[in-house]
Amino acid sequence: MPFREIGSKMVEARVAPGQRMFSQRGAMIAYKGEVSFTPSIQGGQGGIGSMIGRRLAGEAAPLMVVEGDGTVLFGHGGHHVEVVELSGDTLYVEADRLLAFDGTLEQGTMFMGSQGGVMGMVRGQVTGQGLFTTTLSGHGSVAVMAHGGVIRLPIAPGRPVHVDPQAYVAHHGDVRNKLSTALGWRDMIGRGSGEAFQLELSGQGEVFVQASEEKL
Repeated sequence: MPFREIGSKMVEARVAPGQRMFSQRGAMIAYKGEVSFTPSIQGGQGGIGSMIGRRLAGEAAPLMVVEGDGTVLFGHGGHHVEVVELSGDTLYVEADRLLAFDGTLEQGTMFMGSQGGVMGMVRGQVTGQGLFTTTLSGHGSVAVMAHGGVIRLPIAPGRPVHVDPQAYVAHHGDVRNKLSTALGWRDMIGRGSGEAFQLELSGQGEVFVQASEEKL
């Protein structure tokens, strides 16, 4: 159930009988055909346990189940939209960045501290992003949102990528993350750029960053 990008701020999705997709509530712009929209109770293929975990973590985003026979236009807040195709791998994405995704994808939650240890927990405290990140796994399409456009940066062995945590959107692949510091004497006297903390991603994969440090 691929998405078709309409400009840079909307996507069109084909809904077929017997299939379903999920979208952020309020993201439907227009539709054609016999399509229904109902609040999601189970929060995707992850089931009720996954939903409860995300809500306790404050990581859940209100979702709608989209079913029927027709086409739907999705967009939200005038944000830039990027389509990510998954081929059996896992996408790690902040919950509020999700616009819409295939119902065949399994949705879950990852505790960032399990990858970064104490530093992963510090990341959540310092950057304002949750300690938990939503995961989408399997074969299908995901539409994510960002401010000012999305840039894809490859991550290769021995060549880690450092990202401003506020610009981070999502990543996929065999990737580890940790919070690194770049604190110098200029930061100590209040003349630094304010970017003393960086999210370091290493391994093999790809990270998506937005052209802005503004949160959605």
